[in-house]
Amino acid sequence: MSDTGGGHRASAEALRDAFRIEFGDDYKVFVKDLFKDHAGWPLNNMERSYKFMLKHVQLWKVAFHSTSPRWVHNSYLAALAAFYATKFEAGLKKYKPDIIISVHPLMQHIPLWVLKWQALQNRVVFVTVITDLNTCHPTWFHTSVNRCYCPSEEVSKRALLEGLEPSQIRVFGLPIRPSFCRAVLVKEELRKELDMDPELPAVLLMGGGEGMGPVKTTARALGESLFDEELGRPIGQLIVICGRNKSLSSTLGALEWKIPVKIRGFETQMEKWMGACDCIITKAGPGTIAEALIRGLPIILNDFIPGQEVGNVPYVVDNGAGVFSKSPKETAKLVAQWFGPESGELKRISENALKLAQPDAVFHIVQDIHELAEKQGPLSRISYPLTSTFYQSP
Repeated sequence: MSDTGGGHRASAEALRDAFRIEFGDDYKVFVKDLFKDHAGWPLNNMERSYKFMLKHVQLWKVAFHSTSPRWVHNSYLAALAAFYATKFEAGLKKYKPDIIISVHPLMQHIPLWVLKWQALQNRVVFVTVITDLNTCHPTWFHTSVNRCYCPSEEVSKRALLEGLEPSQIRVFGLPIRPSFCRAVLVKEELRKELDMDPELPAVLLMGGGEGMGPVKTTARALGESLFDEELGRPIGQLIVICGRNKSLSSTLGALEWKIPVKIRGFETQMEKWMGACDCIITKAGPGTIAEALIRGLPIILNDFIPGQEVGNVPYVVDNGAGVFSKSPKETAKLVAQWFGPESGELKRISENALKLAQPDAVFHIVQDIHELAEKQGPLSRISYPLTSTFYQSP
């Protein structure tokens, strides 16, 4: 994996936890950033570069689309592979994996080339778990993988267009951590535990781990729209997750509110906050969308990252699981309608969200990987070369 966005690590850790639940000590799972640990610049600096480009989002848009043609990304990945091959080989020898699971678009080509050079490509199981719901960068798809796990039918169609065989493709959904998928939650009990109003409907407003996007303006708009001036009382309550953005948290905490509001920082138990709320406002991150669907939360998408998150918007909207609005005022007005005269619409969208949810995806994926490994033969008997091979350009 790589920490270019929180979703890759989250998916990797979800798979690790599912292996532990399903197979106990039969597997020893390492979650590693191959580039950071076993490469030099620019690969070991991807996390910082990605964050910089997201702050200057047009840079990321150009990078995403300019590297999409196969001849472009094959060329630069081949050059990087030739330059860092020995370091990658050292990383593989350190862990001697029987199975390699990639959850990052740039983690296919180079490891597979190294396995080929070591004459291990037909002995080590290599699978890709795609963590984008719709709009995928072509580097996700490599025809030499044993399996490509797609989170949606849209992605599986892209895989076929990129040359993968139907036998290589499985559509199970996005892997979400087992503690979230299998949590048995009762909304009334959660609201009591989280010190929320037990009666008022609740909206969850998120800005991701870094508290990005129009969180402040949307929160203030909700503070106005969820207070009924004629009745002189609130018609809803607001939960704001600010992530690591302490400035946002302190700013919102200093405001005077006419409705019940809870301002939270970085949360590790999102299943509880989602389970206690009735709808969610968030950017189009695939992990948050998948979690919201599992909880049956109607989704209001208010932003997306150009490139990989563009397709997440129609994935939600076209399936009737939510809407898209970049206007904080329109968003707040819609929530007020859902909590008032259009409560039936809120229920209908919630039902659509549950139909789209795939809570068992992570368990289906690890079970399928296990079956692949069993077909490959006894594990932990692969002999890795002790000396470096002579490398030629791929």
